[in-house]
Amino acid sequence: MRIKKGDKVKVIAGAYKGTVAEVKQAFPREGKVIVEGVNMVKKHMKPTQANPDGGIIEKEAKIDVSNVMAYDEKAKTASRVGYKFVENKDGSQTKVRYYKKSGNIIKD
Repeated sequence: MRIKKGDKVKVIAGAYKGTVAEVKQAFPREGKVIVEGVNMVKKHMKPTQANPDGGIIEKEAKIDVSNVMAYDEKAKTASRVGYKFVENKDGSQTKVRYYKKSGNIIKD
């Protein structure tokens, strides 16, 4: 999975199509992500000591990673993500993620 926590993504399918937001959490084994403000669901909560009133809360639910694309803020466009090796000053190489459309390196 090429999308990580903290990445800006654009939703490319579903009811929230076109939304640009940040990934709050990633689940690589499931191939799903939680995106801020996307796929909001209502959850009925029982009263507990932490939440004595209980009630209905709204929270983000997981969406499939195939429904989002990495968003390049510099180029203002969504792009696929690739990997390449970049040479450091001391001659060693580091594996980095980059946007395939613009070639910009993603800061991790």
